[in-house]
Amino acid sequence: MDDSKVQQLKQFVDLCKSNPSILYDPSLSFFRDYIESLGAKLPTSSDKSKYTVDDEKGEIVEPDNDPPQKMGDSSVEVTDENREAAQEEKMKAMEAISEGKPEEAIEHLTSAIVLNPSAIMYATRASVYVKMKKPNAAIRDANAALEINPDSAKGHKARGMARAMLGQWAEAAKDLHVASTIDYDEEISAVLKKVEPNAHRIEEHRRKYDRLRKEREERRAQRERQRRKAEAQAAYEKAKEEEKSSSSRSGGMPGGFPGGMPGGFPGGMPGGFPGSMPGGFPGGMPGGFPGGMPGGFPGGMPGAAGGMPGAAGGMPGNVDFSKILNDPELMTAFKDPEVMAALQDVMKNPANLAKHQANPKVAPIIAKMMGKFSG
Repeated sequence: MDDSKVQQLKQFVDLCKSNPSILYDPSLSFFRDYIESLGAKLPTSSDKSKYTVDDEKGEIVEPDNDPPQKMGDSSVEVTDENREAAQEEKMKAMEAISEGKPEEAIEHLTSAIVLNPSAIMYATRASVYVKMKKPNAAIRDANAALEINPDSAKGHKARGMARAMLGQWAEAAKDLHVASTIDYDEEISAVLKKVEPNAHRIEEHRRKYDRLRKEREERRAQRERQRRKAEAQAAYEKAKEEEKSSSSRSGGMPGGFPGGMPGGFPGGMPGGFPGSMPGGFPGGMPGGFPGGMPGGFPGGMPGAAGGMPGAAGGMPGNVDFSKILNDPELMTAFKDPEVMAALQDVMKNPANLAKHQANPKVAPIIAKMMGKFSG
């Protein structure tokens, strides 16, 4: 199971431990059924005294799952006669409430809502549902009131108190604060005193797990960065070893001329320059440098066994190979696979020189080498 899912499950279990009433949320009915199918016993109504606060000012109650109450038709045009009739029904409802008959009050208010589906009528019926401890019905009416008038203090108050009954502390606190801002009363203040500590505790709990989640993600990202760094370091070390091994096999000029210099110098110099250039040019440079280097070897090359008389079209006299070997730019270029591939291409076919003259990396190296040999 994914680690993030396990952590979310732990958070939910912790929330249930701190507020068992959350299990009675209608949306969690499937979870209650599952727990009970395993033989677990959920808190009964009598057990809820552990988690309740005073009366409708915040008591956790069993969610009411009655069919939705009858609502008014907002598309119907309300006449003056309907408004008057609705007001009469409302007055009857208030009288029924004073006599302790909430069900009768609901009937009168429902008639009033059908006649005049106004925000005040819905909010009034919502407040009666709160007294009857039917929070879901109260929330439906409060929502209807707030759709008509978002600034209905009575609508926010009824919904806030209903949400508190369901243990929805953060949402309840938000509604009650709005209601208090619009039209403060002592009842709202009393409910807030019960709701806010729970809302703060849940918010702290949420922040704690958000922090833990972020720390866990950062650790995972750090491990990934370290893994990539290690892979890059290993690749670098491997390339370095391969380059070192290739250099030690070639001998002579670091990086060497791969496979010698096909095309070479006219007249050939098999075996390199014995007694002159240590290690020589591997495999000699038979055949002549592209295009030839006029001037030959007047008087032979010092250090070469028996001297080497000038060869027409060959290498000019007095060539100082140390200028090549001691030139950092050339030595670095000889280690570049792209440069060496271009040089080898030119050695094979001098006509290919033209296609490399536009390469800013290769052209200067070829020009510099030509300058060393000619001057």
